[in-house]
Amino acid sequence: MKTLDVMLLAGTRPEAVKLAPLALALDARPGLRPLVVHSGQHQGMVEQALAPFEVGIDAWLDVPPRVSGTQAELVSGLLPALDAALRRYQPSAVVVQGDTTTGLAGALAAFWLGIPVVHLEAGLRTHDLASPFPEEGTRQMISRIAALHLVPTAAAGAALLAEGVPAERITRTGNTVVDAVLAVAARDLPARDPALALLEMGIAEAGEQLVLVTSHRRESWGEPLTRTLTAVRQIVDAHPRVQVLFPAHPNPAVREQVEQVLGGVARVTVTEPLEYPDLVRALRLASLVLTDSGGIQEEAPTFGTPVLVLRDTTERPEAVEAGCAWLVGTDPDLITDTAARILRGELSAAASANPYGDGSAAALSAAAIEALLGVSENSAALVSPKGTQH
Repeated sequence: MKTLDVMLLAGTRPEAVKLAPLALALDARPGLRPLVVHSGQHQGMVEQALAPFEVGIDAWLDVPPRVSGTQAELVSGLLPALDAALRRYQPSAVVVQGDTTTGLAGALAAFWLGIPVVHLEAGLRTHDLASPFPEEGTRQMISRIAALHLVPTAAAGAALLAEGVPAERITRTGNTVVDAVLAVAARDLPARDPALALLEMGIAEAGEQLVLVTSHRRESWGEPLTRTLTAVRQIVDAHPRVQVLFPAHPNPAVREQVEQVLGGVARVTVTEPLEYPDLVRALRLASLVLTDSGGIQEEAPTFGTPVLVLRDTTERPEAVEAGCAWLVGTDPDLITDTAARILRGELSAAASANPYGDGSAAALSAAAIEALLGVSENSAALVSPKGTQH
């Protein structure tokens, strides 16, 4: 049997985390071979995210150093490098994940060369191009040229069907981030970040509650982040048994903003971004999470950890509908009031299964890619117009 190369393209940590289980699942298939390529969008972050899964990088793109930091500069550097890599390795398919600039550039370069594009985590929609920006536009553009759409939920599949994507190109798999979080949690690795390790010991000894806070989306910077930080300060002041952990975005302006409001505040620990096993550990320890992250909305339900979504809209409504998360935007009063109800035990996450999957997403995705490439006759469950599997 001829072995076919499937290129997995990653440039950011969330991409790497969600692609790692798929790389392992493809490697377990006799007729397929994963080829993990780092776009260079976020140097060092992809390697760090793949390490816990023992997935290596097969190739790095030769992209000029960024000067302006604009999306246009990034895409103009990525496209020639991607074209060269695709011509060199000649993969049978290219997998892009989610809604990143790396994903869009990879989809374009592959499409132009006639290589099938597989979109992992396809079909997420807010139908508002301004929120999240630019992610909503990015994922819609990828959808127009993808040959196979691996959707995490029935609603995501239904969104694609409504846009005219043929049902035979849609496969419902669940989200591979659930595979990733379950694999890491099973290893129960001790905290590597010293601040998290100290917090863990202190919380256990004093019977305190941990509130994990993350805010990284571009549309959250500036005034929205100030409102969030104000709410965090109010939560700390109102709840003497609460410890806050805030892994801050590496952007200097964002970090300065966080330090201005929360720096030196008792029971608030601001750290660098956590390595993925430490993030999983923090999610398990937390009594509450405040976040604008899409990934955390998908990961936290695995542990029954309630999530306050610091956004006005979400392309992941399943967690809200399942009673695992609440949309609060960046209104300090709504954030603090909802947080208080959860911390007092008046409101809790529903005791239900994670709506984003059970850990089988990578295997289902690999089977769908096999079917796309004709490696086997197997196919995963397709999504019907009603969102059911057949």
